[in-house]
Amino acid sequence: MASLQTPTAPAAGNCTKILSSSFTKTYPVVSSWPLFFTTYKRCALKSLKHKVSCSSENKPMNLDRRDVLLGLGGLAGSVSFATTPAGAAPLAAPDISKCGTGTLSGFKPGEDTPTGGDCCPPNSSQIIDFEFPKDQVFKVRPAAHLLSANYIEKFNEAIKRMKELPEDDPRNFLQQANVHCAYCNGAYTQSLSGFPDIEIQIHNSWLFYPFHRWYLYFYERILGSLIDDPTFALPFWNWDSPAGMTIPKYYNDSKSVLFDPKRNQAHLEAVIDLGFNGKDSDTTDAEKVKNNLSIMYRQMVTNATDPTAFFGGEYRAGTEPISGGGSIEQSPHTPIHSWVGDPREANRENLGNFYSAGRDTMFYAHHANCDRMWSLWKMMGGKHKDITDSDWLNTSFVFYDENKNLVRVYVKDCLLTNQLGYDYQKVDLPWPNSKPVPRAPKSGIAKKLLGKIKHTHEVKFPVKLDKIVKVLVPRPKKSRSKKEKEEKEELLIIQGITYDSEKYVKFDVFVNDEDDDASGPDKTEFAGSFAQLPHKHKGKSHSKTNFRAGLTEILEELEADDDDDVLVTVIPRSGTEDVTIDGIKIIYV
Repeated sequence: MASLQTPTAPAAGNCTKILSSSFTKTYPVVSSWPLFFTTYKRCALKSLKHKVSCSSENKPMNLDRRDVLLGLGGLAGSVSFATTPAGAAPLAAPDISKCGTGTLSGFKPGEDTPTGGDCCPPNSSQIIDFEFPKDQVFKVRPAAHLLSANYIEKFNEAIKRMKELPEDDPRNFLQQANVHCAYCNGAYTQSLSGFPDIEIQIHNSWLFYPFHRWYLYFYERILGSLIDDPTFALPFWNWDSPAGMTIPKYYNDSKSVLFDPKRNQAHLEAVIDLGFNGKDSDTTDAEKVKNNLSIMYRQMVTNATDPTAFFGGEYRAGTEPISGGGSIEQSPHTPIHSWVGDPREANRENLGNFYSAGRDTMFYAHHANCDRMWSLWKMMGGKHKDITDSDWLNTSFVFYDENKNLVRVYVKDCLLTNQLGYDYQKVDLPWPNSKPVPRAPKSGIAKKLLGKIKHTHEVKFPVKLDKIVKVLVPRPKKSRSKKEKEEKEELLIIQGITYDSEKYVKFDVFVNDEDDDASGPDKTEFAGSFAQLPHKHKGKSHSKTNFRAGLTEILEELEADDDDDVLVTVIPRSGTEDVTIDGIKIIYV
């Protein structure tokens, strides 16, 4: 089988060109994005943020090819550690020998799963610490919709061999799916961190990106070793560009090992809905594409202004999980899971439920694109940087490698895709130029509604989200200067969202949208979505978390920067019958 050849990188261009539609659909580039972006971190991305200016001091970065191929070892260790809160500690990798045996959603022990309703991967008596491979071959992860026939054949063969491995082999297809299930469905606890009664959960916090990056890294290495091809790279599902907004046809070939019968049959050839509400809307394909690109802009730009907004809330040893997911994790990551999942199944298996998601081969292409968003986000400059908190950097996980070794890894070692030996094929990038437009650009909406809509201090919280909630939220400060806006983002915070974790839950949030029929994602008034995929929690069925959305850009676009209050509308979409909210406020961070 043919191997993917490592191409030559073109000359470095300016920052505007990096994040624009000037990328071709077929030209792969090997320069590592996380490294490449540092050269241009002061460059203007006028379609993204008006407040970042260009610097004439920026020059193309010169990388020695040997450094590229060897992964520039040690760069992650040069990250400076920030001050950590007193008494805090990083989350330690789980003791997999104590993997829980709780029954999964919709299953009884012994039913339809290779592990009797549980998802504990094989145990190992020995753990080795991760070391960067010597002489590692650099790989380029290709766009799934652009794969050649030879590459599809190679991909099929790798998955076929993975599925043919003995059932108790940790590299086996279902055992690899169990790795994800155990980390996200209440099977592991923080026992090695000293808190055996608190679970480990890798979603809805700052662990989402690093966990999945490591997970795909080892999964990719296993596949490559099974076909004796170190250049093999997982494809990414390019759902952020119109050309990739459908499931690639070869995933739906029933004769292929990439096929999964547990997918929504109405969506096999449909344009994806990145804002999926649990049921299909009557929008046209063209409207879906427009909405999708607007969602990407909102989540990658407006709602991802700093590390907490992009990565998610803090999650340390001894603390309960679900502190709040980052912008892309909330949407489109979660709605995509549900959109692909099969509504004929009790829990929308496979991709529509965390425990079973890894059993669909689409999972890995989906998360490869989420990982690609991490690289893209860091290219924007300004506050778009990795977290420097030592507890995040020193959080550890364990995974099985291609030699069946159980390997301990740390977050600090996965910050650079170049160091891990891979990059992404460069393709068209239209969403930076897809800023939502105002539905009704005008100020004074909140003032006009005084006496008709209650202020937050007049509302008795918690409120139930079994119907549309409208409230006026006071702004601590208005008419901020340009400098103040550069220093601190104005944020809308929805606090204490309590929800049933075994349901697909979604609601949308709008700002200064007074009409009863809410705007679509392509309108400025759309602030973002809260979405949660079904999963189990240790000893409980309900979870509590928070939601945040950026307001600075939205209020400027709506000409409401001088208003005292903001009208916030929360619209339930799916599974919100018993959802409650503890409060809504505006802060500056």
